[in-house]
Amino acid sequence: MTIVEFDTIERLLRDEDLAGVTSVLSTMSVAEILAAMRRLRSNRQALLYRLLDKDVAMAVFERLAPAVQTELVAGLRDEELVSLVEDLDPDDRVLLFDELPAQVADRLLHGLSPQERRLTTPMLGYPQGSTGRRMSPEYVRVKPTMTVAETLDRVRRVGSDVETVYTLMVTDEVRHLVGVVALDDVVLASESTPIGEIYRETASVTAISNAEDAARLCADLRAIALPVVDSEQRLIGILSIDDALTILEDAESEDAARAGGAEPLRRPYLSTPIHRLVRARTVWLLVLAVSAMLTVGVLERFEATLGEAVVLALFIPLLTGIGGNTGSQAASTLTRALAVADVRPADIGRVVMREAQVGLTMGAVLGALGWCIATPIYGVDIGNIIALTLLSVCTIAAVVGGAMPLLAKTLRVDPAVFSTPFISTFCDATGLLIYFTIASAILGLGSGS
Repeated sequence: MTIVEFDTIERLLRDEDLAGVTSVLSTMSVAEILAAMRRLRSNRQALLYRLLDKDVAMAVFERLAPAVQTELVAGLRDEELVSLVEDLDPDDRVLLFDELPAQVADRLLHGLSPQERRLTTPMLGYPQGSTGRRMSPEYVRVKPTMTVAETLDRVRRVGSDVETVYTLMVTDEVRHLVGVVALDDVVLASESTPIGEIYRETASVTAISNAEDAARLCADLRAIALPVVDSEQRLIGILSIDDALTILEDAESEDAARAGGAEPLRRPYLSTPIHRLVRARTVWLLVLAVSAMLTVGVLERFEATLGEAVVLALFIPLLTGIGGNTGSQAASTLTRALAVADVRPADIGRVVMREAQVGLTMGAVLGALGWCIATPIYGVDIGNIIALTLLSVCTIAAVVGGAMPLLAKTLRVDPAVFSTPFISTFCDATGLLIYFTIASAILGLGSGS
């Protein structure tokens, strides 16, 4: 979609020229329509959606964020809504139900056909954030005793109704997972070959496992589909690579938002109402404002010290900036390492030792540089204060920044919550406390009134 096309749609919507909008939409692809909707306000999104052809509307709806789907649902008649939800894949349907009010979701669930309700209801019973709520219960299942000819016949019969036909699930008579077989291996084998001779074993995940962990495993294995089993190793669904990548993308967006001191929007920026943007940021600002009072308290305690040696105030921005950035770097590195399973909470001892060495080395380098710059101008005492403070601050900030994500994971809190803003503020206060303590000792000053 070009800028001209979007400007044309926006102008036609503003002028309420619905016939003109319909004409323009008829020339656009689903991807172009989605791009246009992401740039429109919610009320105009709903109007644009109502002008789409039924088949196009279904394709567009499936690819919208659940939060946007929820707003569109509010403007649809019951018969339109039931038809729309009926055509969704079960996993997409569950995501939509999670966003809707409970009464609306329950009404829609009971309006589904018996077959679709049978597929959806068990998924709603799994915990939020679990693989069971993101899997697809629609897949091709074959047995080891089936021949290639029988398998291909089964694919032709049910292939149009499943998530993917490129990876087939192999189970025994009572649905215990045996392995998987790729469609290309089936096609290349002779028709009389039993599936038991060409399938391979595979990793699987349980329905109650964390969806992000399962998605990470699926991506690491480069698997088109990852089997999902129950506690008795019976196959109940698959996690496709498409859904896995969506889960990981959502997780990355959430971590990036929280690392920047905000809540994730879960919808396109330009279509997000102003009050939601404010709400996504204000809560974090309030939390950070309260934590920043630590810094104010430290400055107040050492007010007398500053009065006796005003030159110390000149280095406050430098020291707090370096301390905060050192802690944030360590936190970001460890948050990422946790996400890709490079480290576990049990590794906290090793992480602390490594970060202490990293922080000590960086502190020594920066401290030496600071001493060389400060000493000729402000004297040896100030140079020593800056050098020792940088050495201490970098070491402590690196240790705290590295340990906090692991502690958060242990407490079952999103590690990103303890990322950049919070740790930066904490390191500011700690760095000032170290700075004035060292300064008081070297210069022989009082620590406060």
